[in-house]
Amino acid sequence: MTDWDVVVIGSGAGGLSAAVALSNIGKRVLVLEQHYLPGGWTHSFSLEGHKFSPGVHYIGQMQEGGAARELFEGLGVGGDLEFCELNPDGYDHVVFGDEIFDIPRGREKFMQRLIERFPNEKKGIEQYFQLMLKMYQGLTKAGDIRGLLDGAKLIYKAPVVVFKGLKPASKIIDKYVKDVKLKAILEARSGDHGLSPARVPFAQHVAIEGHYWEGAWYPKGGGGAIPKAFISRLKKNGGEIRVKTRVKEIIIEGVGKQRRAVGVRLQDGEEIRANCVISNADAWVTYNDLVGRANLSKRLAKRITRLEPSVSALSLYLATDMDIDALGLDSGNYWILNDPDVDATYRFAEKEELAGEGEFPGAFLTVTTKKDPSKMKGGIHTMEAFIFVSYAPFKQWEGSQTEERPEKYSEFKQGLIARMFDTIEGVVPGLRNNLVLCELGTPLTNVHYVNSYRGNLYATAKSKQQIGLGALPINTEIAGLYHCGQSTAAHGVLGVMATGLMAASRISGKEMSELLIHGEAGKIRLHTPN
Repeated sequence: MTDWDVVVIGSGAGGLSAAVALSNIGKRVLVLEQHYLPGGWTHSFSLEGHKFSPGVHYIGQMQEGGAARELFEGLGVGGDLEFCELNPDGYDHVVFGDEIFDIPRGREKFMQRLIERFPNEKKGIEQYFQLMLKMYQGLTKAGDIRGLLDGAKLIYKAPVVVFKGLKPASKIIDKYVKDVKLKAILEARSGDHGLSPARVPFAQHVAIEGHYWEGAWYPKGGGGAIPKAFISRLKKNGGEIRVKTRVKEIIIEGVGKQRRAVGVRLQDGEEIRANCVISNADAWVTYNDLVGRANLSKRLAKRITRLEPSVSALSLYLATDMDIDALGLDSGNYWILNDPDVDATYRFAEKEELAGEGEFPGAFLTVTTKKDPSKMKGGIHTMEAFIFVSYAPFKQWEGSQTEERPEKYSEFKQGLIARMFDTIEGVVPGLRNNLVLCELGTPLTNVHYVNSYRGNLYATAKSKQQIGLGALPINTEIAGLYHCGQSTAAHGVLGVMATGLMAASRISGKEMSELLIHGEAGKIRLHTPN
């Protein structure tokens, strides 16, 4: 007898979605997490009593009938979740020096606000938004596509996806609008997929844009509220989760086409047998480390070698006693563009060195206590700021322990912190002189806590070669082994939840809709801004 029906490696949103979906139908499920905190990129952590959430900044589609809401409630975790709506008149702010453009809830309202600001571009704006709507509707139809044969049918179901979906977003935008600042507003949120507008496929760009047309929300309690709700449901169903438990390898028996995953071996030597294994780890960890290249076909081994990882980031975690309200800051995210050429931000993120002084090309800033006022402690606000960077400048300290890195690393970090303040103090003047707490995470931090290859944020880069039919499959070439998470069909919280549900569907033989029938467990509570 096996120890478990299913072992899930990694407790990110994808792994937990798969685990809960399978436990809901009676499967015995064990989740293994290497970090001491569950959740992967959805975890929250505390510094001196202040809570931070490195991977969850906002989630769309939480309105009644929204896709994210339907997933949470359908899996039976909705009753344990509350979400706070971000400022509906500006859930995202695009900052150009002294000018701020507020992106509001509602596709039509967003379009009209752009027309008011750029009246000479009215025709192009309207045509562009019409095209985005067609693409978003087409992507919905494409959601059922499986394999090349079904893919061929897409030309009839959604031709716009076929003919324009893989074109670079910037080229599409350039066709419709000319104003530099207008282009920047339409491209500013490239950080949500981590690829430059010149490289990201238009379909990927629209998928992100459309996700937020009906507004944006933040989980009450921070990102960690999401794994907490999932784990509660998993345990009610008889499943288990073990943290601080690192998997050394996936146990594979047989050879050639007879290979089958039959469990996992832990770092301490313990073996756990299972009928199926799901890996929520990224592609490099899954295939190079856990499966082992010796167990891969030549074709798959070559594919993994050629994979491009997504961008990484510097993550600045702050607590301040400043009067945030007096500064006019709200719950919306601030996309700071020191260069209206958004591509410049991402070209910078590909550089192999970070030498220099002064402002970075761009940054993402959020006041988390404005998103969720319950997080505020003693009148102290918390903030998170991110700068997209490459892993390369940090490679020299690869393999070193967090507490044992040399003074040179600390000095390097201090220089980066100063430059980050140079970048964000245009929005929060005097911030560096009013700090209660300041801590910087680097790509090495991501490797240590999240076990992401080269500290990547979104697993594989969302290029035209690595999305859609080019993404890694849920079903692997090894029987009994399934893969979910950001290296597969989608990224972001909603995206990886969907991949976890796909894995559960493949294992159970049930349609995804059949797994989303547990709304009686309770509805999500939504809070409007004060």
